[in-house]
Amino acid sequence: MKFTSFIIFLFIGVLSYSQTINNYEKYPVFPACEMTEISELPECFKVNVQQAFSKLFMMPEIIEKDNYEGRMDILFEVTKEGEFKVIFANAAYAELKEEVERVFGEFPGITAATYDGKAVYTQYAMQVLVPSLEWVPSKIDESASKKPRNKLEAAAMEYDSIINLGGGNTKKYKSGLNIPFTHQNYAKFDYNINIVGANSHTAVKPYSYSDVLKYYDFETNVSLLQKDKKTWLGKKFWNEHLIAFEGKDYWFTADVVADLQLGKDLQSELSYTYNNTRAINVQGGLGEKLSFSASIFESQGRFSDYVNAYAESIKPDGGNPAIVPGRGIAKPHGDDAYDYPIAEGYLSYRASKMFTAQFGHGKNFIGDGYRSLLVSDVASPHPFLKLNTSFWKIKYTNTWMWLKDVRPEATADGAYGSKYMATHFLSWNVSKKLNVGFFESVLWTNNNNRGFDVNYLNPIIFYRAIEFSTGSRAGNALIGLSGKYKVSNKVNVYGQLIIDEFSSKDIFGGKKSWKNKLGYQVGVKYYNAFKVKNLMLQVEYNQVRPYTYSHDELLLNYGHNNQSMAHLWGANFREVIGIGHYNYKRWYGMAKLIYGQRGLDKGDGVSYGGDIYVNNDLRPSDNGITILQGDTANVFIADLQAGYLVNPSTNLKAFINVTQRSFSPQNAPVDFEKNTTWFNLGFRTDLFNNYTDY
Repeated sequence: MKFTSFIIFLFIGVLSYSQTINNYEKYPVFPACEMTEISELPECFKVNVQQAFSKLFMMPEIIEKDNYEGRMDILFEVTKEGEFKVIFANAAYAELKEEVERVFGEFPGITAATYDGKAVYTQYAMQVLVPSLEWVPSKIDESASKKPRNKLEAAAMEYDSIINLGGGNTKKYKSGLNIPFTHQNYAKFDYNINIVGANSHTAVKPYSYSDVLKYYDFETNVSLLQKDKKTWLGKKFWNEHLIAFEGKDYWFTADVVADLQLGKDLQSELSYTYNNTRAINVQGGLGEKLSFSASIFESQGRFSDYVNAYAESIKPDGGNPAIVPGRGIAKPHGDDAYDYPIAEGYLSYRASKMFTAQFGHGKNFIGDGYRSLLVSDVASPHPFLKLNTSFWKIKYTNTWMWLKDVRPEATADGAYGSKYMATHFLSWNVSKKLNVGFFESVLWTNNNNRGFDVNYLNPIIFYRAIEFSTGSRAGNALIGLSGKYKVSNKVNVYGQLIIDEFSSKDIFGGKKSWKNKLGYQVGVKYYNAFKVKNLMLQVEYNQVRPYTYSHDELLLNYGHNNQSMAHLWGANFREVIGIGHYNYKRWYGMAKLIYGQRGLDKGDGVSYGGDIYVNNDLRPSDNGITILQGDTANVFIADLQAGYLVNPSTNLKAFINVTQRSFSPQNAPVDFEKNTTWFNLGFRTDLFNNYTDY
């Protein structure tokens, strides 16, 4: 298969044996350029290289077979004799490198460049996209021609060398900065990092740019989406960060971001729904090791009736009316809306290729699915410290978190209850296709002025043993497993198992003990489904038994800010999810169907195991506990979203969304049933997952 168009041609300069870059008088001359003006020879040379490469290159069959997408970096020279010679070719397949060598070997002879009337050799670099074959124009690198000739000239140029305004993306994509975690955003490169043979670890999210860069070329893919805008405003709105500069050892970006939505709940008495979020997001890096990100959000909004009802049902002590799910405590705004400011940020230090540390205020996620039964991002942001250790086929993640219980019974002297959570997650690529993960987590409180227990700072200790040694009621330990099997490049199967307070006799005793507190997940992803490029389909099943994540001690449930740190439904449920993601250039679409059954409390003072914040000592019995006990509710949610990526550098999107929700408890009064049809449209800088599937 031939290249039908050529690609990227990136000049990084021209060298001679004794002269600096660009110190030659005349470009190499193709026969077709002999009548061209000297000033136009560079462009004529470039066009002829493109045409010759396009005509001669034959795409290896393995590229189409593996559905590979990537880039080749090629460094070549034109010798003093006018012959083309490949110096270096970097590509994912040996077949591509061999074809590059063959193509340049068949290039026609041309007239070499000259300096001082003598022929000299010249070197060039270019990038070739595989297999899209689109040419992304780049600028000539003129930095070498601006080298100072002496110290006085260097001093005069020092300021310009420090403040180098630019796109601010080149260094970001190589840094340890986190890629904002949204399921739609990650679907763009999920295929790339999950191909058979990749030694990637995909469960711990968010990923860093440097981790994913090995499998996905951010710079090239963003470049392909650039619009040809000449004005400053056009470039900033469609292509670039608002403020961006970078130098040799640093980079920095700043953006005004927004989440502006207007909608209508057709079954609500509210005239309309809305969200009005304005924010500042700054990112940067100092050297190759230190990166940072910070965002300050100022938000007001009111939502669909079921979201408002849930937000108010988890309201904190102290008089504030609600907690906006996934965000934070809300103050009243007007008569029927909320004001919910929030701040997020972190520092990331990449000590070496093996060790990375992050300290910040935000969220984390462990798993390959849409949901996580281990650690999820559905709760409000919270302080955390995370250490990642990667070597061989292992990635080991330690995370320590500071959480809050904001219920009235957990509040003392106006201060919310504090608790701490530590997790270990070891990911092991057993083979090219199989990955397994081992999870351990413990929560503890400040009982007896215990504070942040230094016992749990040890990154390699077994938490269950520490819990036992410090008092069996002093903490709540959970263990879990995860797994993923790459059936092929297109199909992955994944799963999770969570066990709360492991007791083998209760799990395998056959009495359906209340201590049989476990849940599991199984799912499958199908990439480029039915041979449709960039279409990803996903099916997932989740089930959690009653009383999982709950505890008989007030603060030791698996939650934060009255929200679960795992599945947003808590426990005592079954759920099936089907999701489709599609991307085409700047357009995208997402469809999601959820059907589930939940076991809810009846309001009779008995805990049936669905609400993780209710004391599990209030259970109806010790044995005979079944999933969906209590008031069973059927839940159906259909969510459809279509949108356009306005700015690929900031992830600003224009979208329209419709949600259809049916919530039907079987044994509750009829007026407790709720059907919802909710329309939304707006602009959103997509920086985090916004879950509304309660």
